[in-house]
Amino acid sequence: MRILFVLAGALALLLSNGPLHSQERPDTTEDPQRKAVRVYVDCDICDMDHLRRSVTFVNYVRDRSEAQVHVLASSQKAANGGDEYTLTFIGQLEYAGISDTLVFNTKKSDTQDDIRQAIAGRMKLGLIRYAARSPVAGQITISHSRPQAQEKVADKWDYWLFSISTNGMFNGEQASQSANYFASLSANRVTTDMKVSLSAGGSYYKNSYTYPVDDHDTTIASIRHSQNFSGSVIFSLDPHWSWGFFSSASGNTYNNIDYSGSLSPALEYDIFPYTESTRRMLRITYKPTIGYYRYIEETIYDRARETLFSEGLTVTLDQKEPWGSSSLSLSGSHYLHDFTKYNVGVFASVSVRLFEGLSIQVVGNYSRQHDQLALPKADATEQDVLLQRRALESQYSYFAMVGFTYSFGSIFNNIVNPRFGSSGGGYSISISTSD
Repeated sequence: MRILFVLAGALALLLSNGPLHSQERPDTTEDPQRKAVRVYVDCDICDMDHLRRSVTFVNYVRDRSEAQVHVLASSQKAANGGDEYTLTFIGQLEYAGISDTLVFNTKKSDTQDDIRQAIAGRMKLGLIRYAARSPVAGQITISHSRPQAQEKVADKWDYWLFSISTNGMFNGEQASQSANYFASLSANRVTTDMKVSLSAGGSYYKNSYTYPVDDHDTTIASIRHSQNFSGSVIFSLDPHWSWGFFSSASGNTYNNIDYSGSLSPALEYDIFPYTESTRRMLRITYKPTIGYYRYIEETIYDRARETLFSEGLTVTLDQKEPWGSSSLSLSGSHYLHDFTKYNVGVFASVSVRLFEGLSIQVVGNYSRQHDQLALPKADATEQDVLLQRRALESQYSYFAMVGFTYSFGSIFNNIVNPRFGSSGGGYSISISTSD
């Protein structure tokens, strides 16, 4: 008991020292850092702890309306397998009208540390023009490492990038086990004028259950497997127009497809120039298709195999702005031999900051489907339904998610404290456009 009193007294002493020490600190009202540029970083892909440690000549705030500079970050896949990052610096309040955009690329082989170092470096370059107008300007020094001249090296792979992936997942307990296997390979070549994409893959899924029946155990299993190939060649016409060809081949036991193959020419128009794709796109895509299908079981339309012609139109709007991000896609398709066999759908996602501290995220999609021509003629068994071994007839499908986030308190967040894990903790859901 005496030990407990001693420990309690020591803890009270330590806690009481915090405020006393803070009161003894010298007055820092003239510290230039207090008047450093206030920055709001709108970046789902950034390591914020690393940024706070690396870029120290600004003050980080958690609310956009309090910031003098809003940094809007976005990314899209680049030809080398890495990513192209765009950092847009938007001046606010007394810095209104002072804006800039920096673009840089990473390689597929870059580590997470390489990427966060690159982001921090560009962040310094973009923020220096604002810091030069602030009280911390006198504390900043600029250095330059002049690279040695290098001869231009030819690309021995001629812009081709190859990728091979394989993995397996296993879990179970005494009464059930499951195993999943996946494998894929791809080859891509991307230049300014042409984009070639080839990919192939396969998957195998098995889930088994063991349960007692009378005086013995019975085991049932659900097995699904699929394989697929897809290829496309896309050509650039001008800043708004593109055209190309798409092909595919696949098999899928869940969808009653033994083999299917298709070929589709396509034409696309982007209302905005493709050069603005990291911030906004409004694409209209038209794609007619010829497809051959061979089924595992005879379908509800008494078909074992058939050739079908169809056409589809998709309109997609993606944008990322200071107020948030949004994506809206409308799509429709139908078979040419019977216009009543169609599929129409809408997908939408939006993340909006309503006012200081409050934001809303909404994601959802809905589709009307009257084109399930591959459904088996034979009725599904109870095991097929419960184990999800085959697709069932359905005239619609939907998905929806909504969430609110509200934060309040101190607007500054310069401090990094990694003890017992990251300050954020756990996982979070973020919604953004695919630029």
